Amino acid sequence: MSGSLLIAGSIATDHLMSFGGKFADSLVADQLDKLSVSFLVNDLEIRRGGVGANISFGLANLGLAPVLVGAVGEDFADYRSWLERHGVNCDHLRVSETLHTARFVCTTDTAMAQFASFYPGAMAEAREIELGPIAEKVGEPSFVLVAPDDPDAMKRHTQEARQRGYTFISDPSQQLAFGDGELIRELVDGAAYLFTNEYESHVLEQKTGWSAEDVLARVGTQITTLGKDGARIQGKGEDAIEVPAAKNVNAIEPTGVGDAFRAGFLAALAWDCELEQAAEVGCVLAAYCVETVGPQEYSFTAEEFVARVRESYGDTAADQIAPHIKN
Repeated sequence: MSGSLLIAGSIATDHLMSFGGKFADSLVADQLDKLSVSFLVNDLEIRRGGVGANISFGLANLGLAPVLVGAVGEDFADYRSWLERHGVNCDHLRVSETLHTARFVCTTDTAMAQFASFYPGAMAEAREIELGPIAEKVGEPSFVLVAPDDPDAMKRHTQEARQRGYTFISDPSQQLAFGDGELIRELVDGAAYLFTNEYESHVLEQKTGWSAEDVLARVGTQITTLGKDGARIQGKGEDAIEVPAAKNVNAIEPTGVGDAFRAGFLAALAWDCELEQAAEVGCVLAAYCVETVGPQEYSFTAEEFVARVRESYGDTAADQIAPHIKN
C-alpha cells in the first residue's frame, strides 16, 4: 500500500492515583446520600492514551507515518510534542477553543476498589472533522481506521469513507457496550476488516441480531484477539487462521495491548504482508506493550523486533518483515 494511513479515534490522558488504605473504611452505609470524602493519595501517574493515539504511536514505532484524526484541547501541547517526536502526524487534529482534552481520572485503594471519572471534553468535537480535506493534503488513504471515539464522529467517518470510496477498517471495541444495534450495524457494514476481541464479537452479534456468518457476509475479514492465546483471522467461506501469541512474554500491565496488536497488524497490511504475518507482527508489538506500564511506554530497535519475530514465528516471517521496519 502506498497511500496515507488515517487513524481516527480517541485521544486522552489517564490520571491514575493510589490510596494506601481502603475506601470502605471511610464510608458509612446509611450516610451514602450525604457522601463527602477526601483521600490522601500516595502517587500520581499520568499516562498518555486514547485508542487513536495508541495505535498511531505503535504504527510510528514500526516506521510508518500515521495521520492521527481526532479532537483535543489547548492543553494538548506536551502530548502533541511526544507523538510528533515519535513520528505521528498531528497536523490535522481539531483543537477545541473551549474544552480540555479527554481525561480519565481514577483512584485505586489497596483492595483494588476504584473511584473513577471519564471526562470526554474535546472528544465530542471529533464529529466536526471531515476526512476529505485531510486526504487532499496527505494523499488518498490506503485505509481509514475508525476506532472508538465520540459515537457521532465514528458514524460520520464511516459514512464519509463509504461515500468517498475509501477502504475503511471498523474497530468499535469499547463502544459496543454503549452503542445500540443501529449504530453498530452502521459502523461495521462494508468494512474491509473488523477488529474485536472474543467477548466483543458476541456483544456485536447480540446487539445487531446478526449471526457470525451474517457478520462475515458484511465485512471482508474479521480479526478476533484472544488474549494470551493470540488471534484468529476469519474470512467469508475460508478456514480460520489461528496465530499464537508471541513467545516468552513477561506480562506486567494489559492497558493498550489490543491497540498495539492493531497497530502491528495494520503496519503489516501497509507492507502488503499476508494476513497471518500481519497477526504475527501484531502479537509481537502487543508483547512489547504488555511488558511495560502504560500504552505508549514501550520501545525497541528494528533489530530487536525482527529477532523477536524470529524467536516466535520462525526465519521466514522474520526475513519477510525485516526490510520494512524502520525506527
